[in-house]
Amino acid sequence: MDVKVGSGAFMPTYEKSEELAKSIVAVANGAGTRTSALLTDMNQVLASSAGNALEVREAVRFLTGEYRNPRLYEVTMALCAEMLVLSGLAKDTAEARHKLDTVLDNGKAAEHFGKMVAGLGGPLDFVENYEKYLATAGIIKPVFADASGFVGAMDTRALGMAVVGMGGGRRVASDTIDYAVGLDEMIRLGQVADSQTPLAMIHAQNEEQWQQATEAVKAAITLTDSKPEATPEVYRQVGPQDV
Repeated sequence: MDVKVGSGAFMPTYEKSEELAKSIVAVANGAGTRTSALLTDMNQVLASSAGNALEVREAVRFLTGEYRNPRLYEVTMALCAEMLVLSGLAKDTAEARHKLDTVLDNGKAAEHFGKMVAGLGGPLDFVENYEKYLATAGIIKPVFADASGFVGAMDTRALGMAVVGMGGGRRVASDTIDYAVGLDEMIRLGQVADSQTPLAMIHAQNEEQWQQATEAVKAAITLTDSKPEATPEVYRQVGPQDV
């Protein structure tokens, strides 16, 4: 189980996230399912993008090796390695990560993803030609900070709501989702935002929508004069022995 910690997490504090993780692990193991949880950081966007088509595009690029965001790579590898060890398919984390890197690098992971898409009724050549099938927004342009500085904090939930505000998510069940809109090329904590480095690329359908998202993104990101201390992608593991 992946239990998030931080501004984009379901739980408001680290302690509450840890409590949730322990509860899930206790219930699952009590029901006979071998389960553990990792507490992973959500004080910034997990990868480089937020939005339906944009996240699918990034996932395909990750699987094919076209681009692998290091933060997304670390969290994915940690979770998948935990699964392999729990299921007995690897004797330890080192062996699990070796197996994972192998199927990423030899193309098997991307191949199986393509088969999954086809099996669900999608195109047979989705992985090879994903740009042909994914929606594209009408306006794609950057948002810059009003001043230069280090990215000291990020309200990840607010960034998600900025995507919802563009139509990229539902406020009520009857809402229609616009798969094209969202954010990508997101800046990371500790990076310098200036006139050359944008906070994000905004994918919107019109100028008004882009402007609203611009204000939301700028409000969600706090700049500081000094570089903040780095936080881990994975805080800890919670296993049956911890509950």
